[in-house]
Amino acid sequence: MIKVNIVCVGKLKERYWREAVEEYAKRLGAYCTFAVCELPESRLTDSPSEKEITAALEKEAALMDKYLTAKVAYNIALCIEGKTASSEELSRLLTDAGVKGFGTVNLFIGSSFGLAERVKKSCGYRLSMSPMTFPHQLARVMLCEQVYRAFSIAANGKYHK
Repeated sequence: MIKVNIVCVGKLKERYWREAVEEYAKRLGAYCTFAVCELPESRLTDSPSEKEITAALEKEAALMDKYLTAKVAYNIALCIEGKTASSEELSRLLTDAGVKGFGTVNLFIGSSFGLAERVKKSCGYRLSMSPMTFPHQLARVMLCEQVYRAFSIAANGKYHK
């Protein structure tokens, strides 16, 4: 069974976001081993300089290194400059990762300033959820739902219909 990690910066503060992620995690148990790996967010001033932002992103990237360097992992960076994909395309992407011998798929969500460039370069795919901007909490729930939908599509389940 493939393992899927959502590696993200920050914690979900509101109970309803946590409950939504828990619901999809429970559903995903039928298809994969699923985990959300929350990493601490770097604290910045209200008006950080580019240098401060870069340093914060590098600090967060250092915490992602253990996921990035796993040899059996297919890494996907969620970023605005990534490619948008339909639910069916995401399903194929996840299925293909398993067929190619990857035992783990890591999906990386950065902080409000995104991901360090080196994280994006270390990933085999860059995915954009939409040209629109979403709060990170909502993006995490949406990603969980889309991963569940992708596995449901691959299994020819009823959820996607």
